[in-house]
Amino acid sequence: MSTKVGWPSGYRKLLLDEVDSTLNEAARIAPYIEDPVWILAKRQTSARGRRGRAWQSPEGNLSATLVLRPNESPDRAALRSFVAALALYDACVTLTGRAESLSLKWPNDVLFNGGKLAGILLESSGQGGVLERLSIGIGVNLAEAPGADQVEDGALRPVCIASETGLTITPEDFLTHLAQAYAVWEARFASYGFAPIRDAWLSRAARLGETITARTGTSETVGRFETVDETGNLVLNTAKGRAAIPAADIYF
Repeated sequence: MSTKVGWPSGYRKLLLDEVDSTLNEAARIAPYIEDPVWILAKRQTSARGRRGRAWQSPEGNLSATLVLRPNESPDRAALRSFVAALALYDACVTLTGRAESLSLKWPNDVLFNGGKLAGILLESSGQGGVLERLSIGIGVNLAEAPGADQVEDGALRPVCIASETGLTITPEDFLTHLAQAYAVWEARFASYGFAPIRDAWLSRAARLGETITARTGTSETVGRFETVDETGNLVLNTAKGRAAIPAADIYF
């Protein structure tokens, strides 16, 4: 399925047949770019997800990274995970027409029919409290999804657009819609800050108001998903009171 949309002004595009990782390529080219660049690879040989986990990226799925030169604080730059999630949501809605099937899982996932469709991974570098590079890695299961034996225990089942909808969407077509949607949300973030991004994200959030579990390497917190605060933290209402959680894996 394809809907006509143009490439956004001010963004460049780099298409690769094969690369170790689009995140690695972003780090390599960052010192030499001025404008934001979307990197799309047909194949990745060393893809990775959060906490260094392997990310399955068969050909036909989207493997892309947006590299930016933000020159701003790490805290503000990190909020672009929400910007990217909204762009992913919009691109999926445009291409599938299935808004009712989509939701956003804090902090970095897009769900389709309750299963994991896409993930976002941010990497950055800089010094003196200013980020000189921000890379937003995005993987979307367009054609294939990993099997249940390829994900950790308790993780949501992986899904792909092809099996859930019967639609065939090429990575390059999806990237064009994603880049256009991202440009819109980035402009809103630049003009108005995080508040409208936060409101929009919460209106699409999975399990808002329900009991969920947040796990880190050293702790587990169970509580009602109350909101996301002004700095992007997950806020749970627990038996011991409200808890603001900056980073965790979420289970429900």
